[in-house]
Amino acid sequence: MPGPTLEQRIERLEALDAIRQLPAKYALALDMRDMDAMVSLFPADVRVGKGASGREALRAYMDGTLRAPFTGTSHHIGGHIIEFDDADHAHGIVYSKNEHETPVAGGADEWVIMQMMYVDDYVRAEGPDGPRWYFGRRLPLYWYATDLNKPPVGPDKMRWPGAEAVAGNFHKLFPSYEEFWARDGAPTTPVAEPAPLEKFLEQMRRGQAAPKVKVRAD
Repeated sequence: MPGPTLEQRIERLEALDAIRQLPAKYALALDMRDMDAMVSLFPADVRVGKGASGREALRAYMDGTLRAPFTGTSHHIGGHIIEFDDADHAHGIVYSKNEHETPVAGGADEWVIMQMMYVDDYVRAEGPDGPRWYFGRRLPLYWYATDLNKPPVGPDKMRWPGAEAVAGNFHKLFPSYEEFWARDGAPTTPVAEPAPLEKFLEQMRRGQAAPKVKVRAD
């Protein structure tokens, strides 16, 4: 079977670069509170909750959620895995380490740090200057959130000031984490074959459904 043509390989590289820029643009727009820039990274018919859609609805939602519980944020983008479903659809995982200036009622503000990942869907749709890549969906999975001076050792690592500590869902998309701690020592099963191209994340998930998440503004 012949491999991809040079034109197809260039198109794939251009698509990878465009998708890689989306999380960085999202972080900048969020931290600078530019709501129009943020929603421009989503298609015109983006779904917002169960009963609304469109960039205006997304802008209104994000504008409200970014006013509390923090006044300032800084998002640091980490590793990014991108896999293609077809020429117009892709999915991926991107790490994010975030900092938040967080007001506390009746006390001094706290500096909350957070570790999370985004589970993304990407879609190529018509834009103002031709087809371009957008976020189709962002699902945030959190490991911890805590005051900078309070390391999140132990269970229930989501520790926002003034709120009850709860467990995050950082590891719930991938069964391997729980399996690792459930067994005593190295596995005895044969080593799995390397994942096919564009199937690394699918193989790691092994059919695991995405967990339910109460979405924050991060």
